[in-house]
Amino acid sequence: MNYMKTWHGCRGGRAMENILDKLNRDLKKASENLSDREARYLVDLYYQMQDFRIQATNQTRILTREDAEEPHEVIGFMGGNYKTIEDNIKACLKVYAESKPVGRWMLSICGIGPVIAAGLLAHIDIKKCETAGAIWSFAGLVPDVEWCKGQKRPWNAKLKVLCWKIGQSFMKVSSNDKDYYGKIYRKRKEYEAAKNEAGEYKEIAEEMLATKKFKKETKARDFYEKGMLPPAHIDARARRYAVKLFLSHLHAVWYELDRGTQPPKPFAISILWHAHEVPIPNREFAC
Repeated sequence: MNYMKTWHGCRGGRAMENILDKLNRDLKKASENLSDREARYLVDLYYQMQDFRIQATNQTRILTREDAEEPHEVIGFMGGNYKTIEDNIKACLKVYAESKPVGRWMLSICGIGPVIAAGLLAHIDIKKCETAGAIWSFAGLVPDVEWCKGQKRPWNAKLKVLCWKIGQSFMKVSSNDKDYYGKIYRKRKEYEAAKNEAGEYKEIAEEMLATKKFKKETKARDFYEKGMLPPAHIDARARRYAVKLFLSHLHAVWYELDRGTQPPKPFAISILWHAHEVPIPNREFAC
């Protein structure tokens, strides 16, 4: 009987492996054929599961600290499930991104993972973007565009959040040897800080005081009253610069893949001639 049990167990194990292999193959094929709408949903779901996992982890830590003798297995179990869902979604979005040449280019960039790459693919229609500026505008990265009461939002809110996450990611990987855009962020931050120290942002500081409300005796208000931008504002400007450069490179790579020709030069380079063209990294991955 023991031999029969072992034989049935081995046969059952092989059958289960075959089923799982088929499920993985089917899931991979389905992931390659995700619609943009499905990809957007999965990106949103990923970040929701991430938030739930973080909340569950924090709750477990708080409960354990307050009552070390009380078991909290259920909350820990749910947190583990959220993590499993996160990993599965990320795996699907990785296949989705890798199935497209521009997606493979994005994945080659340090700081750009499957979820961000898939989100950009799903939110941006390159056929409607003749210039990088169109992407900047759609992502809410054009500073002089305002959203007035009663008007339709002039940018895509989810894409704007995604670009904020890209800036955070570049900041975090800026010390990585393989990083490209994070180092541009750091260099730009030094440049912005020097201009700030020289008082070149006095007008912006005055405008911030006139249009925004600040609590008294806050660090930010102190800086603005001195005619300077606070450190957080300088950091945000540097991150936004790096993100816009990345989006410009994304547009150039994607435009050429879609149309078979080079995109028009950005206005600052082709008309004003006051900016240097920064080379696009890892172009060999866009194939």
